[in-house]
Amino acid sequence: MSESAPNPLHYRCDGPEDAPVLVLGPALGTTWHMWDRQIPELSGHWRVVRFDLPGHGGAPAHPAGSVSDLADRLLAALDSLGVDRFGYAGCALGGAVGAELALRHPHRVASLALVSAAARFGTADEHRQRGVIVRTNGLDPIARSAPERWFTPAFAAAQPAIVEWSVQMVRTTDPGCYIAACEALAIFDVREELGRIGVPTLVLAGSEDRVTSPADARVLVAGIPDSRLALVPGTSHLVPVEQPSAVTDLLVRHFAGSWPGAADRTPGAVPAAVSADRRAIATPPPGARGGPIGEIAPAEIPAETAAGRPDPYEPGMKVRREVLGDAHVDRAIETTDDFTADFQEFITRYAWGEVWTRPGIDRRTRSVITLTALVAGGHLDELAFHTRAALRNGLTPAEIKEVLLQTAVYCGVPAANSAFKVAREVILQETTPPV
Repeated sequence: MSESAPNPLHYRCDGPEDAPVLVLGPALGTTWHMWDRQIPELSGHWRVVRFDLPGHGGAPAHPAGSVSDLADRLLAALDSLGVDRFGYAGCALGGAVGAELALRHPHRVASLALVSAAARFGTADEHRQRGVIVRTNGLDPIARSAPERWFTPAFAAAQPAIVEWSVQMVRTTDPGCYIAACEALAIFDVREELGRIGVPTLVLAGSEDRVTSPADARVLVAGIPDSRLALVPGTSHLVPVEQPSAVTDLLVRHFAGSWPGAADRTPGAVPAAVSADRRAIATPPPGARGGPIGEIAPAEIPAETAAGRPDPYEPGMKVRREVLGDAHVDRAIETTDDFTADFQEFITRYAWGEVWTRPGIDRRTRSVITLTALVAGGHLDELAFHTRAALRNGLTPAEIKEVLLQTAVYCGVPAANSAFKVAREVILQETTPPV
């Protein structure tokens, strides 16, 4: 616990004391235990510092009415530990703290991950109305609705113990601190400042998140110069709880690859490739309120073909959904009949399962190649959804523009002119912040 700050943040440390420091920030209404599943792996690479928000998880109830206040309190805690420079990953409100740190204290943040985060969290009225509800009725209505906001229906149905854990975690939060945090979110807006975030940034979102949607994630990616998007399929708001293995892999790869010097210092092997579809469903947590969440089941092993190698169909379908989106793939499947079924299986198994899954180049590069080939072939319908896929794979609008400019030289101005029209429409749809 920090003793130097006037209103200290509660924190705990895991991992070697001489390792580079990685800070994990929690979402509103949660405790540092939301990151329990990530700790065994991350603490093998870094000294992991987790903190509780004021009035959460037994932390002192000293309300903080702004994100900058929370950032200052966190820096005071890190100063008491002798930590000058660190990596930071934060979920939702914890992500807002990370963005604030990167903007106001860029010399302190080495690398950043924004999980289920946004440049602007809904509207001020929404957050202030939530404060009215808490003042009038206490936290029970917010606690009972938390699982619907935080988890997909399938996960909630399969994991009732985790649902109860999440409800109790909110119920035991100090109401005044919760209301103050809502006010902090109400006034938080860094949409016009995203271009000043100068550290490598991973933007990680759940594909089914209705609190901070994939559209919010794409706004962050469009605005932050050195940023990449990871969209985890079949997950909602608390992605680290719902898909712990996927989040862990993504964080290890991002921080080890984007933090000069830290990767050389950290022990253990960094995964050669990251798969955002490693499903791991949690077992019931201990009964303590706001306590640890429990263990996870191993990832599912793909079925093998008769030749003894994994059948590429299921990995191909997962990558296809990650890159193109469930809605697009579902439409393709719904319109499949006896005449087209073999073709759909062919492209899923070989284009997506054999080629897109190869480790030789990353998905960003594959999107660049695909966009160029589609412009050259004049395939504008496919260019539209592959422009959307390129944004999903982490290309920025500026990078897509450069790709299309290059095609004007080698594929011809008329082809590039048509491509610009298609891509512009898609980019506007995907990157315009929700009203």
